[in-house]
Amino acid sequence: MAVGAVVGLIIVVVLALLLLALSVRMVQQYQRGIVFRFGRVLDRVRQPGLQLIVPVADRMVRVSMQTTVIGVPAQGVITRDNVTLTVDAVVYYRVVDPVKALVNVRDYPAAVLQVAQTALRSVIGKADLDTLLRDRDRINAELKAVIDAPTEKPWGLLIERVEVKDVSLPEGMKRSMSRQAEAERERRARVIAADGEFQASRRLADASRTMADTPGAYQLRLLQTVVDVAAEKNSTLVMPFPVELLRFFDVVARGHRPAEPAAAPGGGPSGTPEREPVAAPTGERADGHRGQPPAR
Repeated sequence: MAVGAVVGLIIVVVLALLLLALSVRMVQQYQRGIVFRFGRVLDRVRQPGLQLIVPVADRMVRVSMQTTVIGVPAQGVITRDNVTLTVDAVVYYRVVDPVKALVNVRDYPAAVLQVAQTALRSVIGKADLDTLLRDRDRINAELKAVIDAPTEKPWGLLIERVEVKDVSLPEGMKRSMSRQAEAERERRARVIAADGEFQASRRLADASRTMADTPGAYQLRLLQTVVDVAAEKNSTLVMPFPVELLRFFDVVARGHRPAEPAAAPGGGPSGTPEREPVAAPTGERADGHRGQPPAR
């Protein structure tokens, strides 16, 4: 009897341990447990820790609540301005309703990937190349809104972030953009140089008006120029005349300039009548040589 009781006790203990092993489940901190009882989902979501289920009747499925990152493969897209390019992106999402993620959609990571590929082609096809390259934040926001619409409420997924990772342009388009950027920089350089010349001309005009009001400023400027030239190691030094002295010589020269003689009527400049040419004597040429006598 004692041996049979011991054997029965051992069997009971083994069965209890087996039932305990079948009924105890471990849920991690980043997971939530969904219990199916005879195929039906229980309303209560199991939180992290040790959870007990009914053996054989219940089945627990753990759903990760971590943010998942999936890469969208490169897609060939034609933009609104008919430019063919290749674009790839990355999508960040997480589960907010584990029941919907398990019941409403099968293999939700693959479903999110397909939706992201379709949305990428649709959004890029509505934008032009300049917007895609310059306003990347707006493109990312539109992608997030398009992907989040069919996945949040029906599937219990939250799209946290979508980013266009790389835009691959054709070689011809790259060369065209390079030439455009070079021409734009050259235009800016010319505008800046012209603006500098304009500002310098205005400053010089102001300086000339100031120096015209103060005649001594010319002499001071000349002396400053001499100082600047003398600072260099030159063998020749040019000393300019004072401006006042040059003006004095100019005034004197204008006051004592001799008047040109007026032309007299019927003659040359002095009124002397012009002489008429005198005919040469017979047998004598005008150049002074005697000719041969006429033949008899």
